[in-house]
Amino acid sequence: MSTVELIKELRDETGLSFDKIKKALDEVSGDKERALELLRSQAGAAAAKKAEREVKDGAIGAYVHSTGKIGAMVQVGCETDFVARNDDFKTLARDLAMHASAMRPADAAEMLTQPFVKDPSLTVQDVINQAIAKLGENIQLAAVSVLVIG
Repeated sequence: MSTVELIKELRDETGLSFDKIKKALDEVSGDKERALELLRSQAGAAAAKKAEREVKDGAIGAYVHSTGKIGAMVQVGCETDFVARNDDFKTLARDLAMHASAMRPADAAEMLTQPFVKDPSLTVQDVINQAIAKLGENIQLAAVSVLVIG
């Protein structure tokens, strides 16, 4: 696979910039799996740097299962209304609500440690860290509420 194809594939998977992906691939001599690991660790480091920033905005993500018997709402915080209105942020909030419907965490802290329902190789915190790296702001899962009938 050519470097350009590999960069495109990793960009589709992570949503990160061409430069970040190219640097990661160069650092690991073109190994896709090692590049993914490196990009994930960099996302975690980026999240740690931004963790002290105040989240003043955000969005509510909601999901109701097709049966209508289970649903969830999550409150996801970010720093600015610019990011709160971003489609990637809105998708994150909805995906987190869908995860909460499926996994039924007791609270936000428990949910952060769970394997993410759409990609069990990642935790929910890993998914949030990737969004932080992509969007450049502190993002926090503030609250989770799951409702079940029956």
